[in-house]
Amino acid sequence: MMAIETRFKMSAERKKELEDELFYLQTVREKEVAEQIKEARSFGDLSENSEYDEAKTEQGKLYSKIAEIKNLIENAEIISKSDVTDKVGLGNKVTVKDVDFGIIETYHIVGSQEADPGAGKISDDSPFGKAILDHKAGEIVEFEAPAGTLRFEIIKIDK
Repeated sequence: MMAIETRFKMSAERKKELEDELFYLQTVREKEVAEQIKEARSFGDLSENSEYDEAKTEQGKLYSKIAEIKNLIENAEIISKSDVTDKVGLGNKVTVKDVDFGIIETYHIVGSQEADPGAGKISDDSPFGKAILDHKAGEIVEFEAPAGTLRFEIIKIDK
């Protein structure tokens, strides 16, 4: 049986951020942690050395983070602006109007790795993201939320 390969949709900018973070972790941070371990070893008996245990735990977390970022980079699916049509899709900025309250907001539709609702970046996997995908300006979409059924009119789609 073959493993199912997971692709992570993201912008080229997000992939570059991950590559920069990976470089930092593999160079600067890895040296810092190795130095902590070396210093803790110098304190003597490792069986009762809490500094050594903490440094080794930190090293484990670091290696786990490095592996996670490598996986994201290796399985990145870059969403380019040319993939954008007149329908809502990844990479679009979408202006919507809450039909019930008249509130107008703009969201950037991104892959789940880039989602940051507070910054207006909504994942295509979120209930709202799924609801507006593949719809055109002028259409009204509905989706279920904990607060009940929400209805939005898509006002404008920016590429």
